[in-house]
Amino acid sequence: MTKIIVIVAIAQNNAIGKDNDIPWHIKEDFEHFKEKTSGCPCIMGDKTYESLPDNAKPLPNRENIVLTFDKDYKPEGTTVFNDFNEAIQYVKDKGEEKAFIIGGATIYRLGMEVADIFELTRIYQDYEADIFYPDIDFNEWELINQEDHEGEDIKNKIKVKFSFMTYKRK
Repeated sequence: MTKIIVIVAIAQNNAIGKDNDIPWHIKEDFEHFKEKTSGCPCIMGDKTYESLPDNAKPLPNRENIVLTFDKDYKPEGTTVFNDFNEAIQYVKDKGEEKAFIIGGATIYRLGMEVADIFELTRIYQDYEADIFYPDIDFNEWELINQEDHEGEDIKNKIKVKFSFMTYKRK
């Protein structure tokens, strides 16, 4: 059975994006994301796909599944769906062990409804943003692992504390 996993970094004020980019750059978080998702399908919206750096598009060593309403949108090296549930069914039908939902906000909202696991990087810092993570009902989730870290946000030139937290659906 395919485990559906939402993976996201969220600031203290629930910020996740600004101007179609991540408001911070924390090396350890990018490494964590790569380690967790490598070899697994990653489901994302078209804006999230477009926000990836050119040298990381499509994300290497992962099937990039892009959701869009645009019937003509077909970036090279991606699998495109126009329906979230069809994308989820696709990874299940393929017998994938794990599939990751990697954003943006609308895709996260849908993903939280079907996810078995929630991989949260909680950054203990507020950031200016125009995209925020949808409200999380933590009553639906059980924390099964937490690793606390301190690192540098090289984009904003500040030290930050953050935690890698793994939740499973109750």
